[in-house]
Amino acid sequence: MLTIDPHPLLDALAFTTTLPGPMSSLPSPEWLTAFLKLDAPAPLSSDDTVRGVVRDLLRHGGYKPTGRGKPASEYLVRAAGDGSLGSINAAVDICNAVSLHSGLPISVVDLDRAKAPFRLGIAPAGSQYVFNASGQTIDLDGLLCLFDADGPCANAVKDAQRTKTNADTRRTLTIIWGAKTLGDRTARAFAWYRELLERLGATVERVP
Repeated sequence: MLTIDPHPLLDALAFTTTLPGPMSSLPSPEWLTAFLKLDAPAPLSSDDTVRGVVRDLLRHGGYKPTGRGKPASEYLVRAAGDGSLGSINAAVDICNAVSLHSGLPISVVDLDRAKAPFRLGIAPAGSQYVFNASGQTIDLDGLLCLFDADGPCANAVKDAQRTKTNADTRRTLTIIWGAKTLGDRTARAFAWYRELLERLGATVERVP
């Protein structure tokens, strides 16, 4: 169950994935790791226009997507450019590849750690959560987020530690943070994402 608060710019798409085994048991084949490079022959490619639109999407609620608070997709471009975007496991690599080439941030949460119901909306003032194992927090004021029953748990910048995937993850909820002004880019990113996951042996179901 997922509801989306009214938003003039958001073109989000959500889907669930059931992996063929725990994440840690899914090494990436060569055809997949090849997509972690900027010059890979992917069906989508990003540019400055896409990056600008994504930042405008996050600015709508008052959030400032700059510095350490910029969209996660921009970190992937930088990492791929300097050669530091390495393979983690097949599920994570697919997410990174699609985000890298589509230019759209993507959130993935562990469905066995998150609690329904789910909602997409702007985080209120004073909101924050821990985003890594070291206990670092991100201020969420005005940022478009995924909420579960316990509060915000993911967004286009950094996902929450409490619902993050791990070595044992087998079921996930994925949010592609797209924008209406980018046309069918969100749908195209999902189509490619689904193709890669099914090639891996995963089961994908779109969330209405």
